[in-house]
Amino acid sequence: MDDRDVGRLWNENAEVWTRLARAGYDVYRDRLNTPAFLAMLPDVASLHGLDVGCGEGHNTRLIAKRGARITAIDIAEVFIGHAREKEEREPLGIDYRVASGLDLPFPDGSFDFVTAVMCLMDMPNVERAVAEAYRVLKPGGFFQFSIMHPCYDTPHRKNLRDPEGRTYAYEVGGYFEKLEGKVEEWTFSAAPEEVRESVATFRVPRFTRTLSQWLNLLIETGFRIERVEEPCPSEAVVEQCPQVQDAQVVPYFLHVRVHKAAAVRDNSFGGTPECRG
Repeated sequence: MDDRDVGRLWNENAEVWTRLARAGYDVYRDRLNTPAFLAMLPDVASLHGLDVGCGEGHNTRLIAKRGARITAIDIAEVFIGHAREKEEREPLGIDYRVASGLDLPFPDGSFDFVTAVMCLMDMPNVERAVAEAYRVLKPGGFFQFSIMHPCYDTPHRKNLRDPEGRTYAYEVGGYFEKLEGKVEEWTFSAAPEEVRESVATFRVPRFTRTLSQWLNLLIETGFRIERVEEPCPSEAVVEQCPQVQDAQVVPYFLHVRVHKAAAVRDNSFGGTPECRG
C-alpha cells in the first residue's frame, strides 16, 4: 500500500468523519488528546508552521488561534475541501493544500515548526515523512507530533471491563508484529447507536512500529528529543465524559516534541565554531 492508496481510503472516510467529529463524537480528541497536545506546544505566536495531515482542520485552527501563521496539508482532497470551507466562513489566514506528507511541496528550511496530529501512524513510509519534516524545518525549529501509543495499539488488543463497565486492564499482544497497511473498520464509539448504524464505518490503514523504532527513527534522522508525554484524563474530565475512563488505565496516545539543531556558526576570528540546539 502506498500513499495514494492511503489517500483514497481517507477520501472515502472524510465526509462521515468530518460530520461526526464536528458533531462532538470524537471525545478522545476533544477531551484528552488535543488539550494535551496544545498544553505541550511551545509558544508559536508570530511563527510560520506547517501542519501535516490536517484533516478537516480542527487542530490546525486551534494552533492558528495561538498566533501562528499556518500552512496545512492533507493527502485527502475531501478533507481539504471541508477545511477550506471552514476557513472561508471563519478566516484565520490558514493556507490549505492537497499534498502528501511523504513529498512536501516546500523548499528546505521553510518553517519554524511542524506539527502532525494523529497521522504519522497512518502513513506507509513514516521514515520518509519524518525526513521530510526535518528537511522543511529551519535550523533550530521543532517538530511536535501525536500518534497512537505503539505499546497499546497492537495487532491484538482487548479492553477488559468490570461488571459496572469500567476498564480495569488492557490486554495486548503482537507488539513486535509489523503491519504494513492492514485496513481496520471502526467508528466513533461515543456516537449514538442510531447515528453509527446510519453511516459507513471508517476504513483506516494501520502501519505499526515499536516504541524503540519510533524513537530511533527520530534520532537517526538528526532530531534531538525535547519532551515526551502520555496523556491521561483527570478525574474531572472522566466525570464529565465517562467514555474516556479507559485512558486512565493505559495510555492511548504518545506525544513527542523534537528539534532540529541550529546551524553551526563559523567564527571568522578563528574561535571554535558553536552549535546551539
